[in-house]
Amino acid sequence: MPISTSPVTRMHRSGIRTLMELAMRDPEAIRLEIGEPDVPTPAHVVEAAGRDAAAGHTGYTSSTGSPELREALAEKVRRVNGLDVTAADVVVTHGAMHGLAMAINALAGPGDEILVPDPEFPNWRMAAVAAGVGVGTYPARAANGFVPTLADIEAAITPATRAVVVCSPNNPTGAMYPAELLAGVVELAREHDLWVFSDECYEAITFDQPHASPAAFDTDGRVLTFFSFSKTYAMTGWRLGYVVSRDPGVIDLLGQVAEATVACPSSVSQRAALAALSGPQDDVAAAVASYRERRDAAVALLDARGVPSVPPRGAFYLMVDVSAATTDSEAFALRLLDERHVSVSPGSAFGAGGEGMVRVSLASERTALLEGLSRLADMVDAWQAVEVPAAVREALDGAVTADS
Repeated sequence: MPISTSPVTRMHRSGIRTLMELAMRDPEAIRLEIGEPDVPTPAHVVEAAGRDAAAGHTGYTSSTGSPELREALAEKVRRVNGLDVTAADVVVTHGAMHGLAMAINALAGPGDEILVPDPEFPNWRMAAVAAGVGVGTYPARAANGFVPTLADIEAAITPATRAVVVCSPNNPTGAMYPAELLAGVVELAREHDLWVFSDECYEAITFDQPHASPAAFDTDGRVLTFFSFSKTYAMTGWRLGYVVSRDPGVIDLLGQVAEATVACPSSVSQRAALAALSGPQDDVAAAVASYRERRDAAVALLDARGVPSVPPRGAFYLMVDVSAATTDSEAFALRLLDERHVSVSPGSAFGAGGEGMVRVSLASERTALLEGLSRLADMVDAWQAVEVPAAVREALDGAVTADS
């Protein structure tokens, strides 16, 4: 049989999904590893999508999205994000990650690289590797609240660099980048003739400072901004996002990649997105208030137990320092699941900068969240330098093999 020569064979699986699939086998598990709101999609969104589907809105749309949704999204970006865009500057995507993968395929190729922050969201790297594109990193240190410095970003740029990825509010750290840093990133991109890919999936979920976008400082169309309905409107399974670019050539390329990969985004999901944009926003405000309260309660519990963490300023994740037990975050996460029935994402899933920590989702139900963190603190206290149970290692190896 022929063998695969695709760069996909060099793509490593996300540690988040590995822990998720192991946790799904444990009916007692407290699930803190996956970033998914614990509330359903707002009822008016579901009802509107059902009515529109029954009315026949179930066919193909343009590869770049329906005209009605693109216009509604442009209006939202003008009103909420303060960017001067039109419907022609918007491409609707099959989730924000699909948009970023399309951008990498459209604007970079073999021999190029993108720069991502460390800790990183692993799917950025996976998308680049699948496209044959290299990945470099710039540090975002815990001591600085996981906010990178402009000097560190510039030091990471090489002749192969084609794009710098920024993510604020950040996944996995919850860090928010100040406007002056983002302005500096855009200026660096001008000096080195780079694209800026701005992941703003958590734009609506902020606690201590307003959201800022590098696109506000873009004067020549080099910033691409990626948005999602998943987190803001609890629409993870609807798989809908959008990309904003003020470069017509980029829009054309993204449309071609969309046509080659998904033909068009789901027409039913696009109708749901219209309802989410035009309907009441009370659910969004309530969710953000709930995440803030859970953050404060989680940090207070960990502080009382002597377990360090880095309080997030946005998104709904908390990076918890478990290095007092072990710097092997995967071993900690596996043992925590096996012995305490709590699933978290190992920091190693997010790169070297996440090692010695684990990521906890604050979008989990409050009682379960606090119980899970209490068990995590117990695990830190009780840790002994022993091997991860063989049965757990075998389960992990089996999960990886099954997906190979």
